[in-house]
Amino acid sequence: MTNRKMYGRTRGRKLLPAGAAVLALTLPVAIGLVDVSQIGAQSAENPTFDVVSVKLHAGVIDRNILAPPTVLPGGRFVSRFPLAILISFAYKNGRMEGIPDWTKTPQAVYDVEATSTMPPGLSMQARNDRVRAMVRALLVDRFKLVIHRESKEMPVYALLVAKRGPKLQRADIDEKDCPEASLNVLGPQSPSTPMPDLCHVFNGGVGRGLHARAANISDLAAFVENWTDRPLLDKTGIQGLYRFETGPYLRMDEMATRSDVSDTPTVFEMFGSLGLRMEPQKGVVDVYVIDHIERPSEN
Repeated sequence: MTNRKMYGRTRGRKLLPAGAAVLALTLPVAIGLVDVSQIGAQSAENPTFDVVSVKLHAGVIDRNILAPPTVLPGGRFVSRFPLAILISFAYKNGRMEGIPDWTKTPQAVYDVEATSTMPPGLSMQARNDRVRAMVRALLVDRFKLVIHRESKEMPVYALLVAKRGPKLQRADIDEKDCPEASLNVLGPQSPSTPMPDLCHVFNGGVGRGLHARAANISDLAAFVENWTDRPLLDKTGIQGLYRFETGPYLRMDEMATRSDVSDTPTVFEMFGSLGLRMEPQKGVVDVYVIDHIERPSEN
């Protein structure tokens, strides 16, 4: 269990330290860049859950009991993960500053279950975005979260198409046919790295390779950014869903320090196998700054 870690940028946004990172090794996580216009529309509507339960997890903490933040059919939401990941899910962005250390540890794993009434006719994406808005309201209500967004220019990596073009395998499913999440997310996690059934979800990580049934390039960049020392921005222009299966690769902080993994591809080489490349650039990215957060009262 040394493969799947939620690493952040070097600006103090590492979401999970080593003690908690091992909990998330084989769980699917999908975190991407936020749609600013969509958040504005949702904020005006202010949707909230009908019923919410938030309790500090009282039992053993291991991967068999963990459930990442997941939207289930019928407007139900579940999460059993460190609070830091719940916040990243809510804002669809892992670039966080000012997040307290206590939110990243196994002692901040909360059992969150909530239900809501969904308007008829929503697409899956619209429903998921609506639930994220509800989770943001939950965080304000139960955790007294105060957060603001800043746009900052900083060193980034641009993900571009390599000279000889992409080497990508089309997914076996279209966006309109993507399945909904199921209660299986609450079951025991496999010791292997299974291919996810859902769209826009990756399993694995540096030590197990990347595995996605149907994800786009922005999903890929957002997932790999957990192991890079700069934000990774999708500038390929490639649209559509693809199947991803790669071998293990090195985290950037291991590339110059570990002699025992000299045969393992670097993250640059891993992208090269997909016909993509990482180029250092300057860019403007959105960063979320946490001004205040509290441990909640439970009910």
